[in-house]
Amino acid sequence: MKRVFFFAVTVCLVAANASGHVGSPDVFYEGVAGPYRLLVTVRIPQMIPGVAQIEAQVLDGSVSGIQIVPLRVVGEGSETAPPSDRMERSAAEAQFFTGKLWLMESGAFQVRMDIDGQQGKAKLSVPVAAFAQRTLRMQKTTGALLAVLMTFLGLSLISIIGAAVRESQLAPGQEVPPKKRFGARAAMAGAALTVLAVLFLGNMWWNSVASANARDMVYKPPPIHASITGGNQLVLKIGSSYWHELRKSEQLDKIIPDHGHLMHLFLVRVPELDRFFHLHPEQTGATEFAEVLPTVPAGAYAVFADIVRESGFPDTMTTQVMVPKALTEGDGKPLLGDDSETEATSVSSSEPRTTAPLSGGGHVEWIASGLAIHALRPALLRFRIVEKTGHPAADLEPYMGMAGHLVILRRDLSVFAHVHPAGSVPMAALALLEEASDGNMNSMPGMLAKGSPTEITFPYGFPQPGDYRLFLQVKRSGRVETAVFDTHVVP
Repeated sequence: MKRVFFFAVTVCLVAANASGHVGSPDVFYEGVAGPYRLLVTVRIPQMIPGVAQIEAQVLDGSVSGIQIVPLRVVGEGSETAPPSDRMERSAAEAQFFTGKLWLMESGAFQVRMDIDGQQGKAKLSVPVAAFAQRTLRMQKTTGALLAVLMTFLGLSLISIIGAAVRESQLAPGQEVPPKKRFGARAAMAGAALTVLAVLFLGNMWWNSVASANARDMVYKPPPIHASITGGNQLVLKIGSSYWHELRKSEQLDKIIPDHGHLMHLFLVRVPELDRFFHLHPEQTGATEFAEVLPTVPAGAYAVFADIVRESGFPDTMTTQVMVPKALTEGDGKPLLGDDSETEATSVSSSEPRTTAPLSGGGHVEWIASGLAIHALRPALLRFRIVEKTGHPAADLEPYMGMAGHLVILRRDLSVFAHVHPAGSVPMAALALLEEASDGNMNSMPGMLAKGSPTEITFPYGFPQPGDYRLFLQVKRSGRVETAVFDTHVVP
């Protein structure tokens, strides 16, 4: 009963905080532009149109100035750039720049950066999913001021109408007759009723428009339904999303591969967070995917399904599935290719730690700066893979072309992020920007050939304080291994 209650609560939290990731809308990107290496943070505005806050920290090279401009990733608006804005250099840190950009529409955008420095000029493009996250309430002070002005204008209008009826046809100095006084009072009463009716109907219209905007313009990921059929086949059916139906270029049936797969599916058993599966279902219909499951222990599982649209816009769809005990009795489908799983201790009995074992021997060290992790602060999460002999691992291989993958999950499931060494941006969107339509992304940030380094960094900023579980995935000698970390993020 406790598991079911926890599951229902966390599903509500996931649904309420869904975005391109879940509860983690800001973009973190580490990229190389010619001789320069930058850590870029894009704070997505709460509403669209809105102002995005841009931060750029130069990690390598000497930069003297950066110009930024918003463009579409592909299609109309991806080539013709509006006038650019100049980022401001920090007075305290010469290689730290801040800027602002208006994002006028929802969809898949890029922040194009023109960089100037001692090593010459360079360009860098950062994919950004722009979407309205919620409607904003009017500030109380503004509302109070408007209420006072509305009352003043209403009373003034009533008074003017009364004066016009009472005195407009009188000669100078003539006394107002009783009939005129009565007529003025009647006119003022009628005007008052009219004003009240206009305000009432206007308020109804305003609420209707606000509700329509909240329904149509605030981002909602497509609903997804998960069910188990035939004993061990997981079927995922994606529903329609009115938010995306308003933008015909971003329909559900226009999905592009990301790391060679149309969908990345993550199953996490709740509330323990002790079983983790990273699977890749096959598309069986325009809006349907299916996966024959491996041996999955019984229990309630949170489901996170990542896709990327043709425009470069990412979606993370969330739902839940209950795995019956019968599913654990067979051998299940063997884990092949890029599919993987791991088992960990229950999150309720875990403490923050900086070292995690690997199933094939050895361990992973989280190289922390020694300071507490603060929410809303971008950082490079750095990990070192070590052999059981204590030496740096020599058998690392790219996992789906990357040095590693990192899944970040808040204990209450209100935050889910799937990030790479390049950051939180979808690699498929980067491929579109790099015109890597042939699928060869080895030259892009984080896309490494065989012989990956034994230290891997992931740009990310935790969106809110709380307890988190991290699943770091690497590939060693043809086998995918997962290291599990727990950490606490402070305000």
